[in-house]
This record gives sequence, C-alpha cells and structure tokens, in this order.
Amino acid sequence: MDILSPLQIALSLLVSFEPELMGIIGLSLGVSLTAVGISLVIGLPLGALLAAYRFPGRGAIIVISNTFLGMPPVVVGLVIYLLVSRAGPFGFLGILYTPAAMMLAQTILVLPIAIALSRQVFEALNAEYAPLFRSIGLSQFRWIASLVSEARISLITIGLACFGRAISEVGAVMIVGGNIRHSTRVMTTSIAQATSMGELALAVALGIVLLLVALIVNILTQIVRGRLQDHGYEL
Repeated sequence: MDILSPLQIALSLLVSFEPELMGIIGLSLGVSLTAVGISLVIGLPLGALLAAYRFPGRGAIIVISNTFLGMPPVVVGLVIYLLVSRAGPFGFLGILYTPAAMMLAQTILVLPIAIALSRQVFEALNAEYAPLFRSIGLSQFRWIASLVSEARISLITIGLACFGRAISEVGAVMIVGGNIRHSTRVMTTSIAQATSMGELALAVALGIVLLLVALIVNILTQIVRGRLQDHGYEL
C-alpha cells in the first residue's frame, strides 16, 4: 500500500480547511475545553478543601476520586449511557447522543485528575501557609481562595494534563455520543471509524491534528514546569 497517497490527501484536506474536517476538529476542541473547564471549576476548589481541612466524608471523597482515576473509560461511558438513556433516571434530559453527553463523560473522566493533582499541590502550599492564615483569621472561603491564587501557575499544568486526557478519549464518547456525522463525531471516534472503513486520508488528517495538539500541550507543559522550577516549585 502506498502510504504517501493518504498523507498527501490528508495534507490537502488540512490546507484547504475542508468543512467536514474543520467541523470535527471544532467539535472535539469545544467538547474537551468545556469538559476541562467544568472539571477545573469543580476540582480545584475541592482539591484545596481536601488539602486544607478535615471534615466528615473527606476520606470517602478521596477514595472515590482515586478510584475514578483508574476507571476504564468504556465503563464510565456505559454508566452514563444507563443514566441518560430513555429508561434511565435522567432520560428526561434527552442528552443521549448529543455533545452534552460527551461533555459529561469527559468531565467525569478528567475531574478525578483535577482533584488528585490539585490536592497534591495544595497540601504542600497549605503546610507552608497554614500558620499565617490562622494568625490573620482567614475564613474558610478566603483560605481556599488564597491557596488557589498562590497555586495558579501549577494549576495551568493541571489544566493542560486534563485537556490532554480529554481530547484523546474515544471509548466513553463513542458510547454516549454515538459518533453521529455532523452531530457528535469527534477526532478520536472519526479516526477509529475512518480507519475501519478504509478512509485513510481522513484518519491521517485527524491523526496529524491530534499529534499537533499533543505536541502543543506538551510544549506548554514543559514551559510551565520550567517556570515552576525557576521559582522553586515542584509538581
């Protein structure tokens, strides 16, 4: 098989901004960025709370979040499918086979990452700043807000790690999204289907984009890590 032909066609599709290809890329980025944003809004304050305070249910939250770190994506997709299908308890929402269901799946997958990594960062900061915060009588809300503010550079790395996990997901979004053309077809599911159908040019084009996204995320991560080390931080 001539592997150069699909590559040439793939490059021409990218250069010409082929509409269907751009739609797939745009939906992938939109779904993943939204899922990461939701995960960070929930996960970062929760990570700070877990690091700074001892409260009833804290251990259970840590165990659950750590368990979900190793949860197979297809299992997450299956659970969400059962919950939002017509026969499920949330079937009335009507979000199965929509981008909303895909965002939900990716959010559940990356939220434990946001919680675990942020808790690690906040525990180190809390050990350093706790005496100061107690001496000036900070409220719980301002305590958490101060930890988040102090960790802002480290949190960028956490966000990049979450995005890299979300954009590469295929199993869960395939189950809850259905890989419907012009509706829920994202890069990973499109690559899987295009390869199985012999549409190698489309698969290669999307593979190139995913590699570029991974490269950009890794470059940004290394830049942030370098700045952290320059300031004496570790992540």
